[in-house]
Amino acid sequence: MAGVDWSMAPPTIEDLGRRAKAASRALAVADGAAKNGALQVAAELLEERGAALLEHNEVDLDRARVEGATEVQTDRLRLTRERIDAMADSLRQVAALPDPVGEVVEGWVRPNGLRVERVRVPLGVVGIIYENRPNVTSDAAGLCLKAGNATMLRGSSSAAQSNAAIVGALREALVKVGLPEDAVVNVADTSHEAAVRFMQLDGVIDCLVPRGGHSLIASVREHATVPYVIDGDGNCHVYVDAGADLDMALSIVVNAKTQRPGVCNAAESLLVHEAVATEFLPRAQAALAGVELRGDQASRAILPTIAVADEADFAAEFLGPVLSVAVVADLDGAIDHITRFGSGHSEAIVTTDLRAAERFCREVDAAAVVVNASTRFVDGGELGLGSEIGISTQKLHARGPMGLRELTCVKYVVHGDGQVRR
Repeated sequence: MAGVDWSMAPPTIEDLGRRAKAASRALAVADGAAKNGALQVAAELLEERGAALLEHNEVDLDRARVEGATEVQTDRLRLTRERIDAMADSLRQVAALPDPVGEVVEGWVRPNGLRVERVRVPLGVVGIIYENRPNVTSDAAGLCLKAGNATMLRGSSSAAQSNAAIVGALREALVKVGLPEDAVVNVADTSHEAAVRFMQLDGVIDCLVPRGGHSLIASVREHATVPYVIDGDGNCHVYVDAGADLDMALSIVVNAKTQRPGVCNAAESLLVHEAVATEFLPRAQAALAGVELRGDQASRAILPTIAVADEADFAAEFLGPVLSVAVVADLDGAIDHITRFGSGHSEAIVTTDLRAAERFCREVDAAAVVVNASTRFVDGGELGLGSEIGISTQKLHARGPMGLRELTCVKYVVHGDGQVRR
């Protein structure tokens, strides 16, 4: 077409993929000092540009409000000065962590003299497809960078302005320390068609991590042709055992549900042993003012004003001020309930009974089990990983919070001195 300057056309997803793939080869052999330097500079840039980031974020928030976003959705989207500072701190924490690249996982010598080692190496290009939360942009890119991976980021249209501004700071930091800026690329096309093409970048994306709701995960399972790790639903339970310190249990339940209800490690279900239910549930209802409780028949016999819970409620990830409640006869009942309705994310028990705690840890099948603490601690930063790229609820290749080591794989390095196979 006459008058169109095709040289100014935005890059296609395939173009961005080729650029990221080329950058990944350079990043894989970059030394730790350069990667740490990029993370430190990126943290400084985020702090320096805090006011501008908030302006970009306000544009996203205004659009979200017009489109009818819920309070939980706007909270996930919102940046504050404190959240920007936390993003910067997370990058610095990742910089301070040991570099996993080149780590010898194990080694041995064969009878014929061959020396065999398993060595950590980067995955290559990690694709992140995610919704709403702009802090994921810096957290994911920072972890991937430290692990020697290039990152392709495809956020949602709701956070387009915020994500672009954050990626701009990350790319500038890379250039400042002499690393390729395309080690972090932002996919600006947020259409469904572009998302499907993103999931099918065979030969480019070595691992895809989706972070979002049911529709996104379903789309990945239907369309993705690249390897992926599911960051799954968080129907997290807190079980208050017969041997629980009820003051402790109350504090844990309130924190797990209300400290930030719109995230995957927030509690969605409360289970209470029948021996303490009559005493504990009225206290929990009073402490959880503002949270809608939906209960089974036994819990409603104690709390007659709460709503009726059906099976969909017990299986739900509410991501908001709603909590399902059930009274169980014993530890077996709690484990059976979690087995039936849990999503394999994070499950907690509050008890002073060591045997009950040990059984719960052994028999509950989840990415994380927690004893006498809030499920909100199942987080990369809180567990000392610096931050996380997601919390995997599957079992291959990673499970639980995905930190630096989960963003690498291993290769075998074999040294000989002329051996040949007979």
